[in-house]
Amino acid sequence: MKKLLAVLSFLLLASVFGAARASDASFPHRAKFKHVSVMETEALRKELDRAIVIDVRSRYEFATLHIKGALHIALSKDKLPAEAKALRATSAVPIVFYCNGHSCKKSYEAAELAMNAGVTNVHAYDAGLDTWTKQYPDQSVLLGKSPAQPADFISSETFKKRLISVQDFEARQEKGAVVLDIRDLRQRDVVLFPMRELRAPLDDSQKIADAVAEAKKSRKTLLVYDKVGKQTRWFQYYLEQQGMKDYYFLEGGSEGYHEAKFGKPKFQVPEQG
Repeated sequence: MKKLLAVLSFLLLASVFGAARASDASFPHRAKFKHVSVMETEALRKELDRAIVIDVRSRYEFATLHIKGALHIALSKDKLPAEAKALRATSAVPIVFYCNGHSCKKSYEAAELAMNAGVTNVHAYDAGLDTWTKQYPDQSVLLGKSPAQPADFISSETFKKRLISVQDFEARQEKGAVVLDIRDLRQRDVVLFPMRELRAPLDDSQKIADAVAEAKKSRKTLLVYDKVGKQTRWFQYYLEQQGMKDYYFLEGGSEGYHEAKFGKPKFQVPEQG
């Protein structure tokens, strides 16, 4: 009997640690940021009414979709620590940073910046918006409306259907499609299609509206690219809201384009937060 109990105990412990390893495996940045306290989804839901929840993604992403009650502070080494310290001075409640999901490390980086500035009771909600909106759409804000309706969320599968390769993007461009570069000014290095594309950063709502209106009026395919293929996911909400039917995104953005054309660069300049 003792031997059986010992075996059962061993199996139970193995299953617990195995589950923990499996959980950590789905969060690729946890190992690097072991010193950052992680808040799980259920815990955040319980703390939501009293915690200070901070979205550290871009302003455009926040305006498209965010956790209800969250503040927006973009990830910045210059500004975030000071703003976190100012918030801590007003309250001792938990400060929780989040970004898009499991593969995004901005929540850890934000928490680390705050901790290094002496801010206490800081956490990263690393399951992020992807998990939160699936479990708590009633506590999510989509395009300014809450509760968000699950049917209005654009799934990863729906987004991926709009992604096309460099070859397909170029072929459609040659056939007269409207090309739109939505990179912001600090990201814009080399223009992919000189003299043949429109430029409208996402934070310039009027230029964006004019570019989309031009594509709709001309009844041409709209081809969109960003820096690395992540901002187009959020821009898709706007296009759907405007009734666009014929549009596609360049897979991997401008960096994917250069890699497909010239191979991976030997040296990469770190992206600024």
